[in-house]
Amino acid sequence: MSVRKATPGVDVRHRKTCPAPREDGRCCTPTYQAHVFDRRSGKRVRKTFETWTAAKLWRQDALVALREGRMRATPGQRLDQAARAWLDGARAGQVLNRSGDAYKPSAIRAYEQNLRLRVLPALGDRRLSELRRRDLQGLVDRLVSEGTTPATVMTTMLPLRAIFRRAVSRGDLDANPTTGLEMPAVRSRRDRITTPDDAERLLAALESRDRPLWATALYAGLRRGELTGLRWSDVNLAAGTIRVERGWDAVEGEIAPKSREGRRTVPVPAVLRDHLLEHRMRQGPTGQVFGGPSAVRAALERTARVRAERDDLPAITLHEARHTYASFMIAAGVNAKALSTYMGHANISITLDLYGHLLPGSEDEAAAMLDAFLARSAGSTDPELTVAPTVARTPQSRS
Repeated sequence: MSVRKATPGVDVRHRKTCPAPREDGRCCTPTYQAHVFDRRSGKRVRKTFETWTAAKLWRQDALVALREGRMRATPGQRLDQAARAWLDGARAGQVLNRSGDAYKPSAIRAYEQNLRLRVLPALGDRRLSELRRRDLQGLVDRLVSEGTTPATVMTTMLPLRAIFRRAVSRGDLDANPTTGLEMPAVRSRRDRITTPDDAERLLAALESRDRPLWATALYAGLRRGELTGLRWSDVNLAAGTIRVERGWDAVEGEIAPKSREGRRTVPVPAVLRDHLLEHRMRQGPTGQVFGGPSAVRAALERTARVRAERDDLPAITLHEARHTYASFMIAAGVNAKALSTYMGHANISITLDLYGHLLPGSEDEAAAMLDAFLARSAGSTDPELTVAPTVARTPQSRS
């Protein structure tokens, strides 16, 4: 094999057992080590290749990467090490989400599971600094080809996005390789909601001890964890309010609300007040309103049995009762900003994304509203142009 002479930045490396080169230039099969100097750290970056061409091309790319700050002499953490440090930081409350809040225990467990099952077996031994977008895109493409659902692919990449985002913000990396990935489309399932009449029928069919739980989900929109952790000290029936101060995690127990906005005050309508007042008189004014996690589970099991006996009852979950509450508020004319506050959403865009399809505003109604505005501005007296927009109707049940 013909051996190329060493060139600047590329060294020929012979094996220890290599005999002296023969007159024809043949010897062992050498490797080629390319190197560049990182002035910031005062160290060299080296990499070995099988061919002189590959070594030369790498050195050219490395020189550009050093000038642009995309390469460092220190190799940095492996992905499995960075993942372990990130999870430890999240559990300790030191790693925060984009809103600046601590991650919920259930979210940390989901991140840990996705890393353990799908990410680390494929990429765990790679250095963060070595991973490129094509490597992560390869993981996405493989999961899709294996039939993994789009939602699972999306949640698999969430911890990677968080790890790389933190590495960039701490100055450990100069670019986030999760940016710009081609992801499969997630077709979100439209959660079911029910009508006011069906909600009343469901409550009437339940045992008296279970009605307050479902009534609070339907008429106050609390999440399951918030219902589980709700205390009587948070309920002011005289003022007609419920203060949401805590949530509940199946493993950790009592936790803070989902976000800063999750700690909120929710109005109590008269229909809910009657259920809670009766429940308080029966149970007493102290302790957890719905008896804690075991009592909530038992109530849901009893509800399932009632539904099995009565096919005509709405088959909504406790979380879908929360969506039903949102639909009631929209139909009642509550504006999106107020609804966002009562739902405990981190920002109004979440409310609009989830419930925008329920907000009034068809094409005909939008045109009529614009015509009315223009007519008022021009001083028109045409009754057809000054008609008031129609009132939103109560959303119907969705399957």
